[in-house]
Amino acid sequence: MGTEWDGMLRLAAEAFRASNFELAADIYECQLACVGDPGSRRELMVKRADALAFGGKVAEAFEVYRRASEIERLQPAHLSNLVDYLSDSIRRQEREGGRRRTGAERGGLEDFSCGMCLGFLSEPVTLPCGHCFCKSCLEREREEKERPGTCGECRASLGMADPHAYRVNVVLSSLLVKWFPALHRAERLRREGNGLYAERKMEAALEKYNQAILTAPTDHVLFSGRSQIHSSLKQHDRALRDAEMACRLMPLWSKVGRAPLSHEGLFIRSRLEQDVTGCLLRQGHVRKAQALVSLGRTEDALREYLICLSIEPECRLAKAEAHKLLSDFLAPVTDQVPQHVSDCTNFLSSRAHVKTSIAEPVQTIRPGSPSSESPPAAPGRSGGSFGKTESHPLKRKHRSAEEEEEEEPREEISPQKKLKREPTQGRDPLGSVSIDILDPTDLECSLCMRLFYEPVTTPCGHTFCLQCLERCLDHNPKCPLCKEELSEYLVQRQYCKTVLMESLISKYLPSAFLERQKIHKEEMAELSNLNKSVPIFVCTMAFPTVPCPLHIFEPCYRLMIRRCMETGTNCFGMCLGDDLKGFAGYGCLLEIRDVKFFSDGRSVVDTIGRRRFKIIQHHERDGYNTADIEYLEDMKVEGRAERELQSLHDAVYDQALVWVNSLKAEQKQRIEGHFGPMPKKDPELQASPNGPSWCWWLVAVLPLEGRAQLPFLALTSLKDRLSGIRKVLLFMSQSRPR
Repeated sequence: MGTEWDGMLRLAAEAFRASNFELAADIYECQLACVGDPGSRRELMVKRADALAFGGKVAEAFEVYRRASEIERLQPAHLSNLVDYLSDSIRRQEREGGRRRTGAERGGLEDFSCGMCLGFLSEPVTLPCGHCFCKSCLEREREEKERPGTCGECRASLGMADPHAYRVNVVLSSLLVKWFPALHRAERLRREGNGLYAERKMEAALEKYNQAILTAPTDHVLFSGRSQIHSSLKQHDRALRDAEMACRLMPLWSKVGRAPLSHEGLFIRSRLEQDVTGCLLRQGHVRKAQALVSLGRTEDALREYLICLSIEPECRLAKAEAHKLLSDFLAPVTDQVPQHVSDCTNFLSSRAHVKTSIAEPVQTIRPGSPSSESPPAAPGRSGGSFGKTESHPLKRKHRSAEEEEEEEPREEISPQKKLKREPTQGRDPLGSVSIDILDPTDLECSLCMRLFYEPVTTPCGHTFCLQCLERCLDHNPKCPLCKEELSEYLVQRQYCKTVLMESLISKYLPSAFLERQKIHKEEMAELSNLNKSVPIFVCTMAFPTVPCPLHIFEPCYRLMIRRCMETGTNCFGMCLGDDLKGFAGYGCLLEIRDVKFFSDGRSVVDTIGRRRFKIIQHHERDGYNTADIEYLEDMKVEGRAERELQSLHDAVYDQALVWVNSLKAEQKQRIEGHFGPMPKKDPELQASPNGPSWCWWLVAVLPLEGRAQLPFLALTSLKDRLSGIRKVLLFMSQSRPR
């Protein structure tokens, strides 16, 4: 019996996991007939109710939950699946209904909002990945974790052990203060209010928030914070009014139209939004739910908690409160049990009221104005609300704060109208940036004195053009402005562009941006020309097809190598030094294969020779040599001359092979470790314009000075080059000690 019983339960569980909820419910119902123990019956009834709920039979499921609670009060673990189902259903309805605009988008401030608190960007900090967030959001997020956090946009690790190491982006902060003085004043007042709240000076904190809301009447964070202050003052009607306004200003569930966040991302976002006490800031719906509970409107509070869970499935507070309220709803109530949960399918339709309220125009609440008096709500559940068949636990039994406000005789004032009525206070339009205050000099690099191009922000908060910063770090690993040490920044070489800065330039200064982009492209085109002004590294001899590793430490050559890589050519010339002309008249074009950087800015560059060239004219650019060049190619021969050339080639190759094999094992190993093994004969003698690769390998390894190797590079006759190599090999064999 026990084995068969366990097998049926496993089958029901597998059916539930496979989304065959009807089969799971039927199996659990059959097993209930064989169980007499109250505890076991309650467990089976909860599992059957879960299957019924996920199968769409919500009313029947609630009846089973209710009967299970008659045996013993249901615990949060019993209601976990029900809460998940209800919140998921709300999320699906919103996804089907399409994406709605966020409060920032409706206010025109989407370019200047923090991705964590979704409010106006206050004291912006630029992370190494290039994304910007409020300094307070980043600090609180770090303090709440025992490990470095991650970027709310790209999930890159922040990597900062000290939560107070974040530096404000100087340029961006000054820009936002200039463009949005009203929002800046409101943010300053909010911070002052937070400090007063922490000192438990509630009335003073409330006054600061009232002033802030008068300055920035469309900031949802301010209404959310003031709601918490009202709750602390036991002014629950006003707390509800502010919470509802926060929800209408920032309907967070509209984000479902975007790519879904991971559970980690959802958790991070819920942890980052903190209240005026420094604890976690609950979203507008949580604030609203808390106020509703304080007013005794528990059914409406449950609805708000479920909406919050549809937005943030990992919100622990909302989940715990939803479990508690559902447990209260399902508990037996004398004389009202049949109607208590007679029809709960309308749980999900409660979303309609919220959607309707979002569509209504935003109204500005006068800070400090008394809330409209509303009929006192009875504590707990209102028994009369379940008497009708069409009612449901989440149906609104009381008028909302908005409905009560509509009955007031005073005129409703929108934020836009309010701003127009008070021009003397100098408030700036919150929805856009005035053309009159746009100044390209606000977005100029302090190094090149031109509009930022590919702006990057250092850990100390200063912003420069990427190329300007790199050139400065070539000379000194310190910030060009504040002289803060940037050695660690230099090691990481994570020069990510400041996303917001680049976006602002392209959007608000399009003409200047296009002109700056044009200049950059012209500079890159000039630098990528491998015939005119080719960068020249004056060092040693290099040859086609032969590897040439280099140690780069001089600032001018750091710049040269970086430019070669930025242009995409990955090429520069190598010439032997010359006391009279600066460098020799012939050289070899090297191609960069790999670069390894060191903490002090030095690097090891792995290159290989590609083409020979002749210097036509010498130049100089930013501290390093350049030159106009002409490429060299071997002259081809045919007929008898070709046959004689082939015969000479084979003879010299055999002679070279004898010399290489005569080297000591240690010496040969050293040569092959640096240059590789001696190449084999080419299938086609004259296929390459540089001639056979083994010739250049041999010239590189022969014990010759650079001045003796240079003539081989200048020769365009393969016959003459082979003859010269043969003479050297003959001399080497005769000079060998016997």
